[in-house]
Amino acid sequence: MPPPSALRVILVAGLICGTLDALGATAGSAFFGRGPVRMFQGIASGVLGSRAFERGLAAAALGLLLHFVVATGAAAVFYFASRAFPFLIDHAPWVAPLYGAAVHTFMNFVVIPLSAIGQRPFQPRVFATFVVIAMVVVGPSIVLTVRYYSR
Repeated sequence: MPPPSALRVILVAGLICGTLDALGATAGSAFFGRGPVRMFQGIASGVLGSRAFERGLAAAALGLLLHFVVATGAAAVFYFASRAFPFLIDHAPWVAPLYGAAVHTFMNFVVIPLSAIGQRPFQPRVFATFVVIAMVVVGPSIVLTVRYYSR
């Protein structure tokens, strides 16, 4: 059987990551008193701005779609990086949480400020909560999926 295509590996890793991260982020948001609809509207606000919070479930659905686009993008970045630097696969248990932290940090300090959300105040407790979720969910789901298909 031939190895799966890069696209298939990236899509599977993005789907697994997006699903697990949506569950983790929903739990994390609930911890801070926000429900899943509001959380996904918040993601949609990266494109729609504050209007996302007025658009109900349609904005939440857009946010969910964008969430999976971002997860798949993070999977693609890791997939291609692992082709250039095979040690990323060889040391997956160490790389996975670091990659999760890197993805979360990049989203918070680069992507979100450049989006329609713009710069927002840094909240250490919120950042720490979600970086831990990313280290446990995002990094491992992507890195271990790519490693599985790479062997």
